[in-house]
Amino acid sequence: MTNTAKNGKGIEIEGTVVECLRNATFTVELPNGHKVLAHISGKIRKNYIKILPQDRVLVELSPYDLTRGRILFRYRT
Repeated sequence: MTNTAKNGKGIEIEGTVVECLRNATFTVELPNGHKVLAHISGKIRKNYIKILPQDRVLVELSPYDLTRGRILFRYRT
């Protein structure tokens, strides 16, 4: 769990990766149709978890900027 997830300040929502951008940044489409820019969390980076387009992921959105987020978890397919 991340610091903001522990405090309950982040908004966690499931989404689908649409596009892989550079510097471990991804475009994620949410169930409501919105697209957000999301980067991977440190634990995903540390454990070398690969994220590809069409993967289902758990994204934490900041309550201050709902267009950016952090990928916390990649669901198994």
